[in-house]
Amino acid sequence: MDTSHRKVTKVLKLTDAQGNPLKNAKVGIRQTNHSFLFGCGAFDFIPYVMQGDEEHRQIAESWLDIFNYGTLPFYWGQYEPVEGKTNRDAIMKTAEFLKSKGVKVKGHPLCWHTACADWLMQYDNETIMKKQLERIDREVTGFKGVIDMWDVINEVVIMPIFDKYDNAITRICKEKGRVGLIKEVFERAHADNPDAVLLLNDFNTSINYEILIDGCLNAGVPISAIGIQSHQHQGYWGLEKLEEVLERFSHFGLPIHFTENTLISGDIMPKHIVDLNDWQVDEWPSTPEGEERQAREIEEMYRTLFAHPLVEAITTWDYRDGAWLKAPSGYIRLDNSKKPSYHMLRALVRDEWWTDISAVTDENGFVTVEAFKGDYSIECGDLFAETKLVEDGELAIVLNEITRA
Repeated sequence: MDTSHRKVTKVLKLTDAQGNPLKNAKVGIRQTNHSFLFGCGAFDFIPYVMQGDEEHRQIAESWLDIFNYGTLPFYWGQYEPVEGKTNRDAIMKTAEFLKSKGVKVKGHPLCWHTACADWLMQYDNETIMKKQLERIDREVTGFKGVIDMWDVINEVVIMPIFDKYDNAITRICKEKGRVGLIKEVFERAHADNPDAVLLLNDFNTSINYEILIDGCLNAGVPISAIGIQSHQHQGYWGLEKLEEVLERFSHFGLPIHFTENTLISGDIMPKHIVDLNDWQVDEWPSTPEGEERQAREIEEMYRTLFAHPLVEAITTWDYRDGAWLKAPSGYIRLDNSKKPSYHMLRALVRDEWWTDISAVTDENGFVTVEAFKGDYSIECGDLFAETKLVEDGELAIVLNEITRA
């Protein structure tokens, strides 16, 4: 599959701090991060950052060896179980830690009918909407600079007809309509942080989601990217469906994020289950055969998505088995040992799709490189610089002496 659009051809002009060209010099050009967002749920970092226990340290270290993009939970009912008392401190410290490791962080979600705050039910619809917008103000403004990407509203296709239990957000969605509610929450989030990446996110990949997106865009909703969930507990979509979904959602011309991806390394959930949450089991073991299948399926999916020019991000939802519905959907097992899918994806992200080369400049200090888009370190003897390579062209770089402790 063609990944040439993920690379740049760059002519680098290298000089020392005095402006002298580094002539006929051997240089190391080493990638330190991807521009593409290889993501994963980062929930396990919260106990690690807050408690520092050994088990979660191991999880964090292996997680960081692949991923550069993490999703943190802002489910209203958990984030603010009692009105006015939030989990901000733990989430902020975790987000800051991830950012310090070069990880881009996304908050999920700002508005959703599931996992909503029960205490909202005491209010009328007008007050519920007011408090929803105030929550957006608080989170988007309060985390600005640390979290600048948000799933603004989640699963709106089903939101006004959701009938498993009464909740405050379904109430206001019924009153305002899907597009009406989406427009209000997006406009507020955009006003709070005009530079933020704002996603509409849904598991429904039918024409209903396309119609909803079309209605939002016609209404002027500032959608930065389309979020597509792909929880595949009932079996891998397969290449045909994956390409069909990409084709249909590409016609909007917006970036596409695969926001929640799961593939199973054990028995597949029965097809007759409509709501995945209805499948409740005591245990759901990973099997050797299932792990090999999972690795093959994930590889095909990642290669397909990475080759598509509109896809900017892929997020695996569960890093470790058993995280949601006890499913064997992770890259590591319950004992934290690494599955074939881990080794496969690391080889793609850190080897096949990674640039680490040595080159020699010409007599004028120029060197041409072809490299995957991302962050780089450049070394020449005791000289060093950091830069971004994200577009074709020429770039002048000054290397300074390495400061040694």
